[in-house]
Amino acid sequence: MEQQGKQDVITVQLKRLICHLESMRIAEYMELLERPGKLILINFIAGIARGLGIAIGASVFFAMVLNLLQQLILLNIPGIGNFVADIIHIVEMKNGKF
Repeated sequence: MEQQGKQDVITVQLKRLICHLESMRIAEYMELLERPGKLILINFIAGIARGLGIAIGASVFFAMVLNLLQQLILLNIPGIGNFVADIIHIVEMKNGKF
């Protein structure tokens, strides 16, 4: 009787473990580790996607900041407009536009 109870507890725990491992997709991960070429390809593609995402995101962000600075200059606010104009002048000098 006591032996049957222990087996039932072990069976329940094993079923829980199996469900947990299946939810973690361990089998798919192990298959991926057995094929290093596919793993390298997936990581390479993911790296390219991250790099492009960062580049596009940074470009959009800096374009918006530049647009905001240009709008501040057009408003011709006494202290801010001159400050921004000086910053733009310094950046253009560093880029060789002057």
